[in-house]
Amino acid sequence: MSERKTSFLRWREIPPGVWALGLVSLLMDLSSEMIHALLPLYLVTVLGVSMLTVGIIEGIAEATASIVKIFSGALSDRLGRRKLLVAIGYGLAAVSKPVFPLAPTVGWLVAARFVDRIGKGIRGAPRDALIADLSPAQIRGTSFGLRQSLDTVGAFLGPLTAIALMLLFANDFTLVFWIAVVPAFLAFAVVVFLVREPDRPAGVTPVRTPLSRAALKRLGRAFWIVVALATVFTLARFSEAFLLLRAQSVGLTLALVPGMLVLMSLAYAISAWPAGVLSDRIGRFGLLAAGLAVLIAADLVLAFGTGIAMVALGVVLWGLHLGLTQGLLAALVADTAPAELRGTAFGAFNLVTGLAMLAASVIAGALWDMVGPQGTFLAGAVFAATALIGFPLARRSMRAAAA
Repeated sequence: MSERKTSFLRWREIPPGVWALGLVSLLMDLSSEMIHALLPLYLVTVLGVSMLTVGIIEGIAEATASIVKIFSGALSDRLGRRKLLVAIGYGLAAVSKPVFPLAPTVGWLVAARFVDRIGKGIRGAPRDALIADLSPAQIRGTSFGLRQSLDTVGAFLGPLTAIALMLLFANDFTLVFWIAVVPAFLAFAVVVFLVREPDRPAGVTPVRTPLSRAALKRLGRAFWIVVALATVFTLARFSEAFLLLRAQSVGLTLALVPGMLVLMSLAYAISAWPAGVLSDRIGRFGLLAAGLAVLIAADLVLAFGTGIAMVALGVVLWGLHLGLTQGLLAALVADTAPAELRGTAFGAFNLVTGLAMLAASVIAGALWDMVGPQGTFLAGAVFAATALIGFPLARRSMRAAAA
């Protein structure tokens, strides 16, 4: 194995800071998914809101995070430091969590979700840029895959914990929301005490105006091709809230509905790290194309499946497509952006894809209300097929730009 040491052994080379950030993601996702797994059901079954309202709430929440990311990413480039913004973002998300069990109306829940997503927006781009700063180029896919896998372990444990607590405490939403507060504050503590920011490499200096036209132009054509590809991809991948509602529509009991997020997250967590490792060895594009194909299959199964087993299969395929794509897209951003503008690059990437997520979630909710779940998931399959058809052109264009 000497010179051609397999990338699968390179987990030992992953910096401690990346492991710490992965643990932070795990804890915060555990907290968030305990709430998120139940929130759509709580809104529909307890508070009586419409499916379109759920789509709007979820879309606005994610779009808010994406809009904030571009400013926090640019600020991290201007300051030349990233950890402070990461800590502020996780801290804000933590203090928003007690609002969920205390909220007396839909307005309070929307506000709490909004504040939580602002925290996500503040931390997102600086955290991803920090991972890129910490990781040697030859294991960048591995590092992003690890962070994504640990994040998704939290997303797996969150719904599982929510199911157990709902069964144990007779569907007491409020108590489950209170318990979710604890891991959120643990995540904040790990950021503060265990994450260490590296020194800036020689020759890499802070950018005074990272959102100026000149700075954005420096991001380069290859980066913007990645953004365009991810945007079309995102239109096909609306909020996971619709997976929960699809499970409920085929007769799964209320307490067990979050189990679908458990299945999705398990498939996601198992596939994300190996996908990142493999992308360091064979390249990113083939795996991304495979992820699109899997998404089409997931949408078709969810559109036409009539029983719990078929919906569960569709959810597993949905998780697999996430594992094959999300870490790789982040690695592509890091591959194509200048080191001094990584925060801005991740911010711009998340802004554009977040707006696409808002559009996708609103369209999904409207289609569900008008024609039912089949129309929602068939529309997703059409968008995914469109992205797959245009994929070879994007790949050639990006290679030409890089050359």
